[in-house]
Amino acid sequence: MSGHSKWATIKHAKGVADAKRGQLFTKLTREIIIAVHEGGSNPDANFRLRLAIQKAKDSSMPSDNIERAIKKGSGETEGGSLAEMVLEGYAPGGAAILVQAVSDNRNRTVQDVRNIFARNGGSLSESGSVAWIFEQKGLIRVPINNQNSEELELLAIDAGAEDVKVEDGSLEIYTKPEDMERIRRALQEKNIPIDSSELVMNSKNMVELDEKAALQTLKLLDKLEELDEVQHVHTNADFAPEVVDKYKA
Repeated sequence: MSGHSKWATIKHAKGVADAKRGQLFTKLTREIIIAVHEGGSNPDANFRLRLAIQKAKDSSMPSDNIERAIKKGSGETEGGSLAEMVLEGYAPGGAAILVQAVSDNRNRTVQDVRNIFARNGGSLSESGSVAWIFEQKGLIRVPINNQNSEELELLAIDAGAEDVKVEDGSLEIYTKPEDMERIRRALQEKNIPIDSSELVMNSKNMVELDEKAALQTLKLLDKLEELDEVQHVHTNADFAPEVVDKYKA
């Protein structure tokens, strides 16, 4: 399979810190609003909204917050004038970066993203320059705890997973986007706990970076994630575990 989403794994590990900064619920709310804009407020008829609601529930977002976000998206309350955008660029060392954002002011967001790239040794590039490197996949995380990881892997494969990987005490299950919900339900029916599920952009090829470029890239990715308007950041940078540990320290 193509390169696993290393940054998605690193970001997931620091999700608690994001929540403390008050950003997580804001990003989840915007994701729900955009999903409603795109396909309506009925989750049964809107695949993207179902995923957004499930992700919000996985992140312990209160039901009232979810309902308010749906109402904003459907125009029942003010605050739903948001639009999606995709920005592309390069990190120090040449790794590709794909930024998915939601904003009510495109020019401001583009400038903010451009400034972060420039201040951290990267560069914003033209549309289409790196998007072709990535392909969308479903990613389901199952905490291993005291379970047999090999048995979990076999269950995931039997349910239709494309690939599985053990990472930081979790089993990462990669699926086709359209199969993610079905596979999640199949695992839950076998009483397997689900930590989270989301759509990620996996790279068709990975770029190995030296330590200096890797540390600069991790800082750049973190700065991008800290922007309120940025929903998701994807890269094909391959980070060695010791580099990630050094950056966290």
